Amino acid sequence: MSTLVLAWSLTAAQFLLGLAMLCATFRILRGPRAQDRVVGFDTLYVTAMLLLVTFGIGLGTAIYFEAALLIALLGFVGTVALAKFLLRGEVIE
Repeated sequence: MSTLVLAWSLTAAQFLLGLAMLCATFRILRGPRAQDRVVGFDTLYVTAMLLLVTFGIGLGTAIYFEAALLIALLGFVGTVALAKFLLRGEVIE
C-alpha cells in the first residue's frame, strides 16, 4: 500500500513540477523587465532540480541526486552573476 501511495505522489509531484516549469518558462519569455526574467530563471532551475530529485526517488538511483546538486550549484552561480550584472552593469569588477 505504501509503495502505491509513493508512486502516485511522485507522479503528481512530477506533473505539478512540470507545470511550474512551464509557468517559469512563460515568465522568462514574456517578463516585462529583466528582473522578472531572472526570477523566472531562478524558479526554472529550482524546479528542474526538484524534478530530478523526484526521478531519483522513484528509480532509486543516486545519479539523479548528483545531477540535481550540479544544477543547484550552477543555477546559484548563474543567478548571482545575473543579479550582479543587473545591479552594476558588469559581472567582473
